[in-house]
Amino acid sequence: MSDGFPLSLRDIRRTFQQGDRKLEVLRGISLGLKAGEIVALVGQSGSGKSTLLHIAGLLERPDGGDVVVDGKSAGKAGDGARTALRRKFLGFVYQYHHLLPEFSALENVMLPQMLNGLSRSESRVRADALLSMVGLKERADHRPGRLSGGEQQRVAIARAVANAPRVLLADEPTGNLDASTAETVFRQLLALVRETGMAALIATHNSELAARMDRTVRIRDGILSS
Repeated sequence: MSDGFPLSLRDIRRTFQQGDRKLEVLRGISLGLKAGEIVALVGQSGSGKSTLLHIAGLLERPDGGDVVVDGKSAGKAGDGARTALRRKFLGFVYQYHHLLPEFSALENVMLPQMLNGLSRSESRVRADALLSMVGLKERADHRPGRLSGGEQQRVAIARAVANAPRVLLADEPTGNLDASTAETVFRQLLALVRETGMAALIATHNSELAARMDRTVRIRDGILSS
């Protein structure tokens, strides 16, 4: 079963029903991510980028094909097993940060670790280190409402890697930010991925950002190409 990739997509197919017609969004997509590799996923709005990321992240089931995470098939796994794989091996960054407003930046990064079984003290040490890596050590005790958009997104990135996932999935992580802030967030995202050695699949419509990743795959008409 294992092919050496932290994440493999094998012949992924997804169809949606629109009235009387079927819309084939993903038509046999296969992709393997190597450890330490950063891959840009590029495509126009509505091309299926988010659907592919949701399937890769075990948030949605494909109609056909398989998702293999760390050598383990999730295609026919039950919800409990998929949740366990997602919690242990996958991290997510979305276009909107989805931070919990009643908790500080530090607590937002601690929570997923505590849910994964770490003690409060262990979670705090790692959360401190991650916030330092994204340049927010001095803002750790601030709640999201007191942080800028770029700062909130950097907290979201730190939270996504808090449990040391093998794979990071990011859906337009700088899409809601101005150009200068987007550059800062993207640079720190790349640095964090490089430092931790995880694999990353980052959806973006920005060709300049895509060019700075290790390789680019493009989705068009439900088909993936390099």
